[in-house]
Amino acid sequence: MHSDVVASRSADPKDSRESRNGTTPHLDAVSLGIIEQLQEDGRRPYAAIGKAVGLSEAAVRQRVQKLLDQGVMQIVAVTDPLTVGFRRQAMVGIHVEGDVESVADAVTAMSECEYVVMTAGSFDLMVEVVCEDDDHLLDVINKRIRAIPGVRSTESFVYLKLKKQTYMWGTR
Repeated sequence: MHSDVVASRSADPKDSRESRNGTTPHLDAVSLGIIEQLQEDGRRPYAAIGKAVGLSEAAVRQRVQKLLDQGVMQIVAVTDPLTVGFRRQAMVGIHVEGDVESVADAVTAMSECEYVVMTAGSFDLMVEVVCEDDDHLLDVINKRIRAIPGVRSTESFVYLKLKKQTYMWGTR
């Protein structure tokens, strides 16, 4: 398990490019530098970050809090699902009939659904599902996702091996 800064991939139901008050936050070079420092080590001390970006420890603390409050980033512990008892992961493509937003909201409310994105591709929604085992995955897809009004069909892509998972896109 390690700490990671997740920039721009917010769990907030609003578009992650908007702050919580609905406006797009302006990120200057110093804020981007702070994000980069935290992406390298989510537990890096504010004093060390300040030295790297040219601010005092207190100023870094204020900037970090503002970035968190605006929903620009999250500081989270990222785990390997296998080590904490989740042996089955899958990406589920969902075809929706009618209102995609209501189906997305229903799927988002499920604790097993870690990542929900509305798409303009072959599927209306792509959902990452993390489960304890195959029976749990079957239950989530067959009895819960497919039972949501508006779900026309699903296609599951079971993960065989996770090769890469990073959250480093935030400042490039």
